[in-house]
Amino acid sequence: MTIRRTDLRRQIDAIAFSQAGFFTAAQALTVGYSYQAQKYHVDSGNWVRVDRGLYRLPNWPSEPDDQYVRWSLWSGGRGVVSHESALNVHGLSDVDPARLHLTVPPGFRSADDLIVLHRSTPPGSDIEQRRAWRVTTPSRTLADVAAGDLSQEQIERAVADAIEQGLLTRRALLRLTSDLPERPALRLERALARREELG
Repeated sequence: MTIRRTDLRRQIDAIAFSQAGFFTAAQALTVGYSYQAQKYHVDSGNWVRVDRGLYRLPNWPSEPDDQYVRWSLWSGGRGVVSHESALNVHGLSDVDPARLHLTVPPGFRSADDLIVLHRSTPPGSDIEQRRAWRVTTPSRTLADVAAGDLSQEQIERAVADAIEQGLLTRRALLRLTSDLPERPALRLERALARREELG
């Protein structure tokens, strides 16, 4: 029995270690922890309940990516950090949204007041994999925010930052605008022109 418990703990620890200390009830169930056992571990202080169906190992150090891992797991791995939140991840402009932006598939049904959901299915080429979460690429992020309500000033700052950091070239940005609808394309072209005007 002790060997079995040790084996279960080793398996859940391996999952948690790859996800910044987090794991879901479904993952614990797959490993072999019944719902009753999960309640026992929470009540005993072996696990910390973060949200419904989401746990974390106790005393796990806080990390900058915690919120991204947490909400990725909340979305069942279907959510991709995007829009203003992805700008923040990539260090583009000084946007710091109050709520996390996630792009989820059109049929996704969950909701939370702390999340802004965008429904779309970006191609794999528009997504970067991080340790235990995903984020839209800088080019996809710029296209997304240019199509939204972000101010032109912030878009100009994001475009300038992307070029200065070497995340995008002028040519890549112009190629991107050629594939976009008129409004986001014009906003990005304006941002690029503004950067060139300022030198």
